[in-house]
This record gives sequence, structure tokens and C-alpha cells, in this order.
Amino acid sequence: MLLKFLMQSSQHIKSVVQSPTGFPELKNDTFLRAAQGKETEYTPVWCMRQAGRYLPEFREKRAAQDFFATCRSPEMCCELTLQALGMEVVMVPGKGPTFPEPLKEVEDLLKLRQKVDVAAELSYVFQAITLTRHKLEGKVPLIGFSGAPWTLMSYMIEGGGSNTMAKAKAWLYRNPEASHRLLTLLTDVIVDYLVGQVAAGAQALQLFESHAGHLGPEQFSEFALPFIRSIAKRVKSKLQEDALPAVPMIVFAKDAHYALEDLAQSGYEVVGLDWTIRPQEARQRTGEGITLQGNLDPCALYAPKEKIGELVKRMLEGFGSQRYIANLGHGLYPDMSPEHVGAFVDAVHTHSRYLNKCC
Repeated sequence: MLLKFLMQSSQHIKSVVQSPTGFPELKNDTFLRAAQGKETEYTPVWCMRQAGRYLPEFREKRAAQDFFATCRSPEMCCELTLQALGMEVVMVPGKGPTFPEPLKEVEDLLKLRQKVDVAAELSYVFQAITLTRHKLEGKVPLIGFSGAPWTLMSYMIEGGGSNTMAKAKAWLYRNPEASHRLLTLLTDVIVDYLVGQVAAGAQALQLFESHAGHLGPEQFSEFALPFIRSIAKRVKSKLQEDALPAVPMIVFAKDAHYALEDLAQSGYEVVGLDWTIRPQEARQRTGEGITLQGNLDPCALYAPKEKIGELVKRMLEGFGSQRYIANLGHGLYPDMSPEHVGAFVDAVHTHSRYLNKCC
């Protein structure tokens, strides 16, 4: 989710977060139309990890507070990171989410909660989404998100980030049945979490399989893809059962270009791409019924502004003017200049309008 810091009086905040209906009318639905495969006048654009990673005022505000205390306050909610099933997780500056006591043995699964009341455990997240949806005043859609099962599992076993994911992958080879049990448990929670976000006001959903690149094709097919598919199917079914709006869903599996055809048929309206695949190839392999998102190399934003414009123009020409959402191939980095992020967004708007007129 791209959530701004929201500072209002306690009384006003309380009245807003208790009202998950009556949202302001959406004034700009270009992103949603592109995600749904409808015609757009220009290419919509957004950046993953937007505010929390690089905006100086955001980082200054967050540095003064405990991260999870901030998350649990709807008034100050910035971004949600991993919430595990009864495991302690802390946010370490410069490192990210860290588990002081990661899963080591199969027996450790018994320590996890087998049933999680997502509405109760993550109520502060849903309240923050509702508050943000109101405060956006319909200017842009609000995107909800979750990490995917394999990515969350890898954090729970590694204890944090890892260059090899050797400990987590060892589980897949040594304990396939236990791995399936953990992935299923995570899937159950993710489904409820994503549905809860829509109920609270999210207008689109993105599933991040950020560690897909650590898996080969066979492991991805067994330990990632089935759960990715299950989440899309179950979320859509539950939204219908609960009479909630049908929202477009995005799947982003970093470095999983080997599974692009499978991802395009996994039940999501949008497939996000990293920067390791050519736009034309991605179009050819996913077919006409899928919207694509991405895939500028994040490090391109270190280039001079003029060069950023050239790279964006080339990317837009590769994807075409329709069924496309501009984005980076991964998240923004903490030291990136806000001015260069602005140059990226401006270039998308400038060149996409030109492409729509001439092509």
C-alpha cells in the first residue's frame, strides 16, 4: 500500500476509521482500467516501496518512533511489513524484518497459531486503509498488498533476508510435507488478509513473491505457483461471497521469468515484471489477455534526468500504449533522489500521451 502519514485530530480519525463505507468518488480510474484491460488515454504509473524507502520527510518521521508501534496506530500508519503467526518479528534499521527466533526444525511449526483471527490481529491495518481511502479523496486508487507464501516462509526460516535462502530451500528438499503445511497455513492467512483489505477500502491488490528468483522452475511449480493460484481463486470467490467489490489483482514474482506463461494463467489480471526480460518477449509469452506492469531497472533512476526520459520512452514503446502499467522492476532504493523519481513519472506521462496519439 502507498500510505501517507495522516495527521488529524483523534476525534475526527475515530469517526473516519469506523466508517468503511461512503468513500469519496474516484476521480482518476486510469490505473484500474489499465489493470482490467480497458482502454486508457495514457499509461498509469506508480512505484513500489514509494514513500517508506526514499522520501526524506517520511523516513525522518518514522525514525523517531518504534516501527511496529507506528504501524499499529491508524493515525500514523505508513506501510505494513510481515506479520507472522505468533512469531516475534522486529524491524532492524538497514536490514528490514527480522525474526529473533526463526523456524529451525519441523517441530517448530507446532509453535505457530494454526487458526488466526486476521480481523482481530490486523485490525489496525484495516483501520489505516479505511482512513487512507477517505483521505485520498478519490484522487487515485488505493493498492493493498501482501507477501506471497514462499517469500514469507523464507523470512520465517532464514530469520531475515538472505543472499542464498539456503536454510529455507533446505526445508523444501528435506521437509517437503512440512513445507506444504506451512505454505498452506500462510495461504489461509493471506487470503483473509487480502479480503479484509478490500473490505476496508483497497481498490486493487498486489501479491509479492519477492524471493521467487531463489527457486528453480521445478521448485517454483511445487512450492510457489500452486499457492499463488490458490490465493487468486480464493480471494475472488470470497469477495463475491461477501458481496465485496471485485478488484484487479497483480502478481509480481521477481526473477521468475522462467514461469511467465504460468503466471499469466494463474488468475491475476496483471503480471508484474522485473528488469531482466524484454517488453516484447513478455508480451509474446503472456498473450493479449494480460496487463503487464514494470519493468524499468530501479538503478536507472541514478542516471541523469535526460537519460531517464530516454529509457522510459524505450520501455513504453516496447510495451505499447494499452494493457500496461508503468513501474520499476523492483522497489525504490533508500538513497534515490525524489527529483529523479519525479523525472521517471513525468517521462511516463509525457511519452505515453504521445504514443497514444501517434500509434
